Amino acid sequence: MDTLFKNARILTVTPKVKIKEGDLLVCKDRIAQIAKHIEIKDRSNTTIIDCDGNVLMPGFKNGHAHSAMCFARSASDGYKLWDWLNRVIFPMESRLQPGDIRELSKVSFLEYLTSGITSVFDMYLNPEEQAQAAKDMGMRSVVLLQPAGYPERYSRYESEYLNGHMEDGLVTYQLGFHAEYTVVHDDLVKTAALAKKYHLPVYTHSNETLRDVDSCIDRNRSMRPIEYLDSLGIFDCGGGIFHGVHLSENEQYILRDRGVGIVTNPGSNAKLASGIMHILYCMEKGINIGLGTDGPGSNNALDMFREMYLSTILQKLQNSDPTALDALTVLQMATVNSARIMRLFDCDDLKVGKKADIIMIDLHRPSMQPFNDIARNIVYSGEKDCVKMTMINGRILYMDGEFKTDFDPEDIYQRAQKITNRIRAPRPIKHRVRRA
Repeated sequence: MDTLFKNARILTVTPKVKIKEGDLLVCKDRIAQIAKHIEIKDRSNTTIIDCDGNVLMPGFKNGHAHSAMCFARSASDGYKLWDWLNRVIFPMESRLQPGDIRELSKVSFLEYLTSGITSVFDMYLNPEEQAQAAKDMGMRSVVLLQPAGYPERYSRYESEYLNGHMEDGLVTYQLGFHAEYTVVHDDLVKTAALAKKYHLPVYTHSNETLRDVDSCIDRNRSMRPIEYLDSLGIFDCGGGIFHGVHLSENEQYILRDRGVGIVTNPGSNAKLASGIMHILYCMEKGINIGLGTDGPGSNNALDMFREMYLSTILQKLQNSDPTALDALTVLQMATVNSARIMRLFDCDDLKVGKKADIIMIDLHRPSMQPFNDIARNIVYSGEKDCVKMTMINGRILYMDGEFKTDFDPEDIYQRAQKITNRIRAPRPIKHRVRRA
């Protein structure tokens, strides 16, 4: 079925944020036409939706997440990053069984739909299960392949994914690894070689905490994380880092020169007391900055409205400047900037020919009134309840508070709770940092 949206305010984000009134036609999985007024002769295969003046905009691109980690939501609060990983997360992950990641991910995918998130850069332990969950739910997902620490994965990933098979419908794949402090030198060298062979970008957590930086300096001849990884050729073909809270000026220049983007995660970094990223400094140097939620175990919400708000207000506070990081730039971070880091160039904005990943923002809510500036309202006073519709690949998966997926939400919740009950540790356990 095609879909014709009538009487909409259409918000686009490139080359700058702009809103115009009109209609938008989706044919199959792509945007076919945007005009002041669209009429179709044959309505038998078209669903017509009166937007009643509400906003249509590109769906949010969650640039960094660990979807399956909903098992740790509100079970791992009150820790800094390294204690959180070693005392809670790694012990719980050791109890995961085949099939768990696929089922747990579905809970987060439902939450993404309510938040207007139409694609996610998903990083976790089992890419096959992550990809299958995305296909099950109709979620556009970029799955990170992490062969480091698993010798058999290098040849398998190369033959099954990297050698010209980086896309599988809604799911695409990228190459990366967990972090400098969990991966041994030889595996980093192998990853760099694989990236160079196929000219692939590489993605990883980096510079999230001061402890990350200091430990790297101690182990690697006084080099900071980005300096060390760059010395190995990790970023020769570009890529992205997640967090980037504590970057030196030299590291920022390396990222700029290598074409490496940064996905900032203000909610998670604040909750774990990791710090506030210097977004403005990086933007001034020409680094592309996207936005992500991180996982439901460290955030704990998967709410892009909250991340947008935190991004801008924390920059204002950090710089003692109320004009710092304006709302329109933040909207671009949550959409087109993240899409570019994720290599999702086909669904980054509402343009004819692009994939139909579209959300509708309900303006008939107190938090969105009056219309002094709709785009700024979305960032400063918008909330998940303002999401009226989420469409991915031309298919409406969430509308007026109801899920339109092929699965019963209550069944998903029950399965996830059963898994969580099994793997949850009875008390925090001391556990050494894993090194792949």
